[in-house]
Amino acid sequence: MTRLQDTALAGLVGRTPLFPIRTRGATVYVKLEGNNPGGSVKDRAVLGMLMRAEALGLLREGAVVVEPTSGNTGIALAMFGAAMGIKVILTMPDTMSEERRKVLKAYGASLELTPGSEGMQGAVRRAEEILKGEPRAFTLDQFSNPGNPWAHSVSTGPEIIEALGYRPIGAFVAGVGTGGTISGVGRILKASCPTAQVIAVEPEESPLISKGTAGRHGIQGIGANFIPANLDMSLVDRVETVNTEEAKETARWLSASHGLFCGISTGANVLAAIRTAEQMPQDQAVATIQCDRQDKYLSVL
Repeated sequence: MTRLQDTALAGLVGRTPLFPIRTRGATVYVKLEGNNPGGSVKDRAVLGMLMRAEALGLLREGAVVVEPTSGNTGIALAMFGAAMGIKVILTMPDTMSEERRKVLKAYGASLELTPGSEGMQGAVRRAEEILKGEPRAFTLDQFSNPGNPWAHSVSTGPEIIEALGYRPIGAFVAGVGTGGTISGVGRILKASCPTAQVIAVEPEESPLISKGTAGRHGIQGIGANFIPANLDMSLVDRVETVNTEEAKETARWLSASHGLFCGISTGANVLAAIRTAEQMPQDQAVATIQCDRQDKYLSVL
């Protein structure tokens, strides 16, 4: 087994650029997390969680990692697993795109699909069943693992603050999947820029955070239909909802009008960020996240 720090991949995660989008008010800056080696923001979280697992002695010869995923965490984990020589078993709702499944298998991960009607909770339950039958297995548990938001507190957040420099940051806008990105960035941003707003994004069809009701939606990667332990609501100033068609349309618009190849959850982030920016002064900045690239969604866009 190869140690995490000895993989070339570990040094390639992060330091992603910002892409500006002008609005009638503040400028939106999209952090291009699709530039990470695994193609998504989840490379950061998985790196942070694997660092924690290594420190706890869980990453040893013969170890098996079992993780429920909507796709991007699984891809990042499968990528690092391939580089380190670790067996990876993933559970995922069968509503996730065909492209994601193919990428996971290309990295050599084992994939078990669960009924889409059960949402991420079904994938979590199946992962728990597998863990009981695998004595050498452990889970990263991305929804509650402190290594997830920690990774964003020490990398994503500081990178945004440094890159924006003198520009006052009016808001940070991010969709809620595991809660790691918004909580990790939100924590460091509030400490550095106390007046900055932290705005959560969730599917309009499943407004669990804002209205307490869950439902099926098509914005893969956010809206897990349960409140994750890693979501620190004390950092969130308000919640914006975006419906699936709006998110898809914004993703298509970003590709066609800006040359920015983005997935569906990025469409939700950017639309919510634009709505926010239009209500702010022109000298301010609104930061958001490109969660991944559009090539994982061509079959559903």
